Amino acid sequence: MSGFIPLSVPNFGAKEAAYAAEAITSGWVSTSGAKVGEFEEALARYVGMPRAVASNSGSSSLHLAAMAAGIRPGEEVLVPTLTFIAAVNPLTRYVGAEPIFIGCDDSLCIDPDGVEDFCANHCTLREDGLYNNRTGAHVAALGVVHVFGNMADMPRLLDIARRYKLTLIEDATEALGTRYTAGPLAGKFAGTMGDIGCYSFNGNKIITTGAGGFLVSNHPDWAEHAKHLSTQAKADLLQFLHDEVGYNYRMTNVQACLGLAQLERLEDFITVKKARYDQYRSALDGYHGLRILPFKEEADGVRSNHWFYSLYLEDTPLERDSVIAALQAKQIQTRPVWALIHEQADYPRNEAYDLDKALAYRRYIVNLPCSTNLSEEDCDRVIAAVKELI
Repeated sequence: MSGFIPLSVPNFGAKEAAYAAEAITSGWVSTSGAKVGEFEEALARYVGMPRAVASNSGSSSLHLAAMAAGIRPGEEVLVPTLTFIAAVNPLTRYVGAEPIFIGCDDSLCIDPDGVEDFCANHCTLREDGLYNNRTGAHVAALGVVHVFGNMADMPRLLDIARRYKLTLIEDATEALGTRYTAGPLAGKFAGTMGDIGCYSFNGNKIITTGAGGFLVSNHPDWAEHAKHLSTQAKADLLQFLHDEVGYNYRMTNVQACLGLAQLERLEDFITVKKARYDQYRSALDGYHGLRILPFKEEADGVRSNHWFYSLYLEDTPLERDSVIAALQAKQIQTRPVWALIHEQADYPRNEAYDLDKALAYRRYIVNLPCSTNLSEEDCDRVIAAVKELI
């Protein structure tokens, strides 16, 4: 047997090492270096936005987004239950707001039907916004996560947000590079269509700075406020005067150097992701009831970054955790999809709707190795190991 095949790991090379060495030898290794601004400009150009604001994590970016959008304590935010918990905590608990959980559609992203049903049948629309009939709280925002790099149904979700006076916050932490190629949003990247959007460069993302994030916004003043908050809200740099509570959320110069090198390789990474996904799907989809869950593709007017691959077990005799354990014994790392957030921490007290598909996907998904340096041969080894289980 060959060596260990991890789930998703960074793909660094000579360019990353050279760029990082430049920052280190210059002595500018913290948040003050020029490469942070260069990375902001490069990322903004890539996604077609006027500016981007760097931070030290995707979670920090989402927290900045919630504050810049003006979400207040006691307000409510519509969020998906099928996502990583860091997509929900910063938009709700960090700012004192409450989540309303909505299930997913077959893209694994928040279900527009569920969002529409909640807004139309459980709320009252007033001149000053949407109000929850059960709690009386103002429903201020809609959080949309592009799960595993799959594009959420943005035309519908944008329309719902407009009609019900909701701020739309896009969590594109898994979806850098995913974009519409046709239709009314052609050319628009995940993260750039709502009021404000966020990205992550965590170690398992399609490009990584080890830890880091970005924020973009269609409201220039929101982006400016987010930048101000991320740098301790310094109103006077010389005298250390601060005009509100700020945060130490800025990206470092070394991280930015890694990001610049990684961004230059992003399109090649997406090509590899698509090739390995096609390899899995060709070999496993339909094999004795196995499925490889689809991404929205060119036929759907979308170019996905194909970040994470999902093996679906519902129509097989296989059980999720047994599959994970069996593959681990073969030195192949996999994982289940996240535990649903409405069942975690103190969230069961919050309202949750439209959960059937999210419950099923939670039970039957196993995520397969998907690193951008996953070789064709190692992918074949994963495929053979899965086939041996059924």
